[in-house]
This record gives sequence, C-alpha cells and structure tokens, in this order.
Amino acid sequence: MRTANLAIVFTDIKGFTERTSKQTLEENEKLLKTHNDLLAPLFRALGGRVVKTIGDAFMVTFESPTSAVLSGVAIQDALWKYNQTASAEAQLRVRVAINVGEVRLEGNDVFGEPVNIAARVEGLAEADDVTFTEAVYLSMNRAEVSAEELGKFELKGIPEPVKLFRVARATKEATEAPYGNKGLTRAQESAANSGSQKALELATQVASTALESTMGVANKLVEGARSSSLPSGLSRKHLALGAGALLTMLLISFFALGRSDIEKAIDAAANAKGDERRAKIEAARKLINDEGDVMQRTLDTGLLSEKLGEASAVGHYVRAAKNGSKDAESRIIALLKHSNCRMRATAADAIADLQLTRARGKLEDLAENGGPDDGEQVLVFGCNSKSAASVALKRLKD
Repeated sequence: MRTANLAIVFTDIKGFTERTSKQTLEENEKLLKTHNDLLAPLFRALGGRVVKTIGDAFMVTFESPTSAVLSGVAIQDALWKYNQTASAEAQLRVRVAINVGEVRLEGNDVFGEPVNIAARVEGLAEADDVTFTEAVYLSMNRAEVSAEELGKFELKGIPEPVKLFRVARATKEATEAPYGNKGLTRAQESAANSGSQKALELATQVASTALESTMGVANKLVEGARSSSLPSGLSRKHLALGAGALLTMLLISFFALGRSDIEKAIDAAANAKGDERRAKIEAARKLINDEGDVMQRTLDTGLLSEKLGEASAVGHYVRAAKNGSKDAESRIIALLKHSNCRMRATAADAIADLQLTRARGKLEDLAENGGPDDGEQVLVFGCNSKSAASVALKRLKD
C-alpha cells in the first residue's frame, strides 16, 4: 500500500443543485465548462493534481499546503474578476475547503480520513472564502497567507472536533480583488518561470488576443516564458495590475489546449440544436468508434451519453468499471449530482451493484436532500432519486 502526505482541496459551486433545476441542460453544461475553464488552470499552475471532478466539484491534491491555500486564494480572486462582467445568471460563487494528512494512494485516486475531513469541511465552508483545518494552518508558510480562526467544529464521522481557519481578506472594498491578487500573481509567476513550451504558447496566445490596455504585460509574460525568468522591469505590481482581462483569457486558454478532438466533438454534439444536433452526434460517435483503446472507447461512449442526458451513460461506465477503470467509477459517483432524476437514480443503483463504498457520503447526501426533479413523471413512471439512494445505502456493505 502506497501512502503520501498531501494537501487535499475540495471545491464546489454554491447553489448548484438549485440552479440546475431552473436551467436547461445546455445552460448547465455551459456553466460547468466556464467553471472548469477558470479553476483547472490555476490548480495546475500552482502544482496541484486534479484527482477528479464530480459534477460541480473538484478534488485536487498538492504536495505543498501553502500552494494549496494559494490556489484557493487565486480561485476566489479570479472568480471575483469574472463576476464583475458576467450576467447575474452566469456568476459563479465557489466554496474552497482544504485539509492535509497522510492519504492512501490507489491508482489515480486518494483515500483516507484526511480526504473525509476535507469533504466535511467543504460542507461548512462559505462561498467566496478559503477554509482550512488546523493541520493546514500548522504546516503552511503563515508568512505568506494571513488567517483568521473560526473555532472548533463537529464533523460527521470524525471522532474529535476540528479547528478551522479561513484566509483573511486583503480588502473589503467591493471594487478590489478580495485577496489582493496574491494567488494570481504566484500562478502567473509559475507559468512565466516554468520555461516550458506550453507556457510560451499560452503567453503568446494571450499576447495576440489580449485587450490593448494589457498588451504590454502580455508581451512581458511571453519574454518571461521564453527566458524562464521574470524580465527586467516586470514587478509583482505590474503582474497584479495586468491580471484582469488578461488572466481570464490565460486561464481559459490553458484548459482548452488540453482537450482532445473526441472531447471537443462530444461537447459540440451536446451543444448543437435542431438538425445539426444529429449530425454532430454521429460525428462524435465516429471519432469514438475509431478509438483503438477499448476501455477508452467505452468511457467516451458513456461521456457522450451523459452529455446528451441519457441514463444509458451509467451502463457504459459500469462496463468500464467492471474492467478496472477508476475513472468510470468516479463518473458514476459524479452522476449522483446530475440535474436529471433518472440519471441520479440509475447511478445510485450502479454504485450498490459495484459496491463503491467510497461513494457512501455522496449517497447519504442524496438520500437526505434528494434532487431538483424528484417525483416528476417520466413516461408512465415517477422518479425518486432520494429513495433510490436510500435503497443503495442499505445494499452497500460496511
């Protein structure tokens, strides 16, 4: 058994379940894509490894507790900037929770009490805050991040109360980034100093598309990426001042570069309408069928069905999971937060069939709260994912 001492970060969108009940599938997919495009690059720029995405939630690990906290700070400032120009319906407010401890490594996943504590802290965290445990507070570089103590809290399934902290805001002015761009500046420095070809490509792409007012800073980022060091005359202040529209485009570009042709085709099929939709779906299926890896082909078929809102996605994921795919297991668990009742109920049943005990917490949440469309008529039958989750919990072995 392999273990490691890691910082674990959980994030999720405030009010996501309620929002999905009021939006179309296309609107929900667009919301999640914007959310992922903004957050994922920051995690990676600061050394984080995205373990999984579960609906509107991220689970990320860091070797450095300080970098984990700075990633949360960067996220909140980046979202603050995004929300300044986004419509009320498109704005995003996110909770960030962090814990650190020795975890068990299995494949690409991590397990153990530190993970459970981080997940429970997420349930207590407030949107726009960066909340973390005393273990993080004691192990991070406190000279870099100011913290406020919140007190001790009882966490479900944790035997002793856990003392929590949150990052102190640099400003309370509504016209300024709440955490003073400290995390964003660090993320930019990491990209500029990496010297990697990808950093150079990203900075070049931003330089060619940034607003005229930020062109000077963009060009200096290109120079920094090429030389693997900050160019003369580019101070932390300059980086902070240029972080607005420039950074947003940088983040979106970073995530987009890593997407495969198949993923793009699946997204295109999900977003298409009318007669074009059928053609896009067929194009995506053709690309998937040409995939040489049988396991990946099954996963991609499931992803296409999921994006199209088809409960048959669960069946594809189950086949992959039975062949050892941890990614497939994670996708099934993620479907417990889907906006469609039939998808949630089918996922709950599959979790019981596969005995995915690590999904117990998510099943408990669904069994307690249900979903936005529980009770609605589907063909001649009703659907109740809350009840399905309760039944699945009874079938799970201890």
